[in-house]
Amino acid sequence: MTLSLSKKQSISLEKTAGTALSSVSLGLGWDPVKAGFLGKLMGSGGEIDLDASCILLDESLQVIDLVWFRQLKSQDGSIQHSGDNRTGEGDGDDETIHVDLSRLPAAVKHLIFTVNSFTGQNFDKVEKAYCRIVNAGNKNELARFNLSERGAHTGIVMASLSRDSDGWKFTAIGQTTNGRTADD
Repeated sequence: MTLSLSKKQSISLEKTAGTALSSVSLGLGWDPVKAGFLGKLMGSGGEIDLDASCILLDESLQVIDLVWFRQLKSQDGSIQHSGDNRTGEGDGDDETIHVDLSRLPAAVKHLIFTVNSFTGQNFDKVEKAYCRIVNAGNKNELARFNLSERGAHTGIVMASLSRDSDGWKFTAIGQTTNGRTADD
């Protein structure tokens, strides 16, 4: 059974899955707002290039690595990005970040997942955006967070995955930002 998370809500991945996890995937999905005939003439609607990124942090919150459309794999190979989807069209996840938890270096304590509008369109032009965490072993969805924040922002810090003595904790964040990439 999938849990639907609210902003700042956290879950233990192991407790939710009922077992220790060796790998997970974070899926991002979205649709461009459908524009009517006049909206299309005025340049509203159309393709939206949202980009999922994963920032790897140490215990002091210092950046260790960044996985995004310009670097589809972490330096150690434990995290892989599915590649850039420039439209948001179709059903299901538009971009996916796969995390092999068993291969993550011990220095990595936090993974921060962001989404940015590379083309600069704001989130008033996006609908049905979500992120979800999936047990990569059996493909069961563990939790979903709907990114319902519409507005003039061009990015969102979606969620974090943090390691502690009890395992991995997934937290829905939903903090709006500005910038075309996770680097911004």
